[in-house]
Amino acid sequence: MLPASTISRFRNAAPFGISIALPLLVIVAVTQGGWFLLLPPLGTWWLYTILDAITGRYTENADPMIEDADLFWYRLITMIWFPIQFVMIYGLIWYVTGAEHLSTGEKFGAFFGVGVLSGTVGIVYSHELMHQSNRFERWLGDLLLATVLYSHFRTEHLLVHHPHVGTTRDAVTARYNEGFHRFFFRVLTEAPISAWRAEKAMLARRGLSAFDRANPFWRYGTLQFVAIILAVWIGGWLGLALFAFQAFVAVWQLELVNYVEHYGLTRKHLGDGKYERVMPHHSWNADHKASNWLLINLQRHSDHHYKPARRFPLLQTYPDAEAPQLPYGYPVMTMAALIPPVWRRVMNPRVRAWRKLHYPEVSDWSAYKAGTLPPPVIR
Repeated sequence: MLPASTISRFRNAAPFGISIALPLLVIVAVTQGGWFLLLPPLGTWWLYTILDAITGRYTENADPMIEDADLFWYRLITMIWFPIQFVMIYGLIWYVTGAEHLSTGEKFGAFFGVGVLSGTVGIVYSHELMHQSNRFERWLGDLLLATVLYSHFRTEHLLVHHPHVGTTRDAVTARYNEGFHRFFFRVLTEAPISAWRAEKAMLARRGLSAFDRANPFWRYGTLQFVAIILAVWIGGWLGLALFAFQAFVAVWQLELVNYVEHYGLTRKHLGDGKYERVMPHHSWNADHKASNWLLINLQRHSDHHYKPARRFPLLQTYPDAEAPQLPYGYPVMTMAALIPPVWRRVMNPRVRAWRKLHYPEVSDWSAYKAGTLPPPVIR
């Protein structure tokens, strides 16, 4: 187990900060156009796939009791990203809308690259920030989500996904045999409603109306409105279209990851709307070294759900018998998810093996697969 004296060193945090250099790929792509527009996906998804093959899995764990004071460099990586993303989105709206060397198609291709940044990096960092008790960090997370028009994700993730993962109440637990494309459109409609209901229920327990100023949806709406108006002010209607396109690309990447993280994994129903507690084996784990640098250990997802408040450098990995291991990192697995027959061929046998290992006493999985079990009772 790695001690604080090792973890706190800059050189150990530095590989996680390589994403700060990724905007350079987008800038080159935008200024050059043409085939250079492929640089952002090549420099993230494909490059890290190759690096995973070279570096392999990393199974060492940090001491989970390390204090925040020893994690300065790791925290700094996530806290400086919002101004970088803000400048990238709005600076490139200004530049691209007036760029005569880019065709309309190339302009949207350029903002596909911006969406790669705001999804692969921005939303992942916002996820880390929203889980912290520090108010400044949570605000940074909200600002990042506003730039991709997905602010409700904070509520849905914290109040619905974490407590209800692996049950029928959680929209983003992908069901066995559910293809990604069906999952994606289901989540786009169900998650905002689920998030609103969660906030409404929380306010009701305090004797407040769902429309009380304490409802964070007021903040979400205001921040997103400002983000949209700023895009129109800088780039007109084309600027708004480019802004919306990068937001869609970012959300598409987020939900691809959500799909991979829990596909086919369910918590055992104990009867009367009760489910077993969340354990490491209820999330797919991936301890591939390079892609965890890019995604700040998001792939150590089994431990994240087991200990949600744990900061990313302290997330643990587990033996395969304790947490199911994906065969590849997220860059490969999300690409496989886009082709449902390929995905089912790779993952369905693993889901069935997981059931036999952890729940040999369950003989009928039909209700779990169909999503017809009763939702968890909220107390």
